Amino acid sequence: MMGEIRIAVIDDHPLFREGVKRSLGEISGLEIVAEGSTKEDAIRIALEYLPDVILLDVSMPGGGLDAISPILARVPDQKIIMLTVSETSDDVTIALNSGAKGYVLKGVGSRALAGIVLAVASGEGYVSPSLSARLLSDASSMSGAPGKNHSIAGLTAREHEVLNLVAAGLSNKRIALKLDLHEKTVKHHMGRILAKLNLTNRTEAAMALRDAGHEICWREKVPALAVERLQS
Repeated sequence: MMGEIRIAVIDDHPLFREGVKRSLGEISGLEIVAEGSTKEDAIRIALEYLPDVILLDVSMPGGGLDAISPILARVPDQKIIMLTVSETSDDVTIALNSGAKGYVLKGVGSRALAGIVLAVASGEGYVSPSLSARLLSDASSMSGAPGKNHSIAGLTAREHEVLNLVAAGLSNKRIALKLDLHEKTVKHHMGRILAKLNLTNRTEAAMALRDAGHEICWREKVPALAVERLQS
């Protein structure tokens, strides 16, 4: 069982920020430790408070997306969830490629958001299902782009397993636990997958799996682990 999850909320809309603080603060196991409204606030809070999870808006002074890399350069293990109204594929892709662990649309219920926070704190990734579907749809429309060789059939059975779990949003650590492997072994498999598919990152690999006609179990609900913790 994890201890209390420490959360920082960075959003330049005071009323929204207050609502998030109040709703999450009422849930057992979650603690709001800091708040801010700018990119500079986000970086400072990451260094001073070392929260388990930072909830970060995209649109704010300095830019939320531009805060991700500076934060992770200073605090490499920091878990960041984008909590935003932006539904553009470019923002989602930039956020995930920059190292954010989650991308959630504002309007999500407080209990669902709490579950996502718990899941990300435990090492999982999360993208709102509608955005996951859009990313995959965009990738499918570009599947004929030159320079990519999505030879899914060339992967081993184990590499198929790893790739499907990556596409489902699991981190290397969670994949290792699920498949009873060392995390270093999962990283090795992921490196071989990217090399075989001539791709550069996990998002492209997940999209390649869908392009090849494989079913990906994108998360439709809060992960079961998070639900169990909320109910405990």
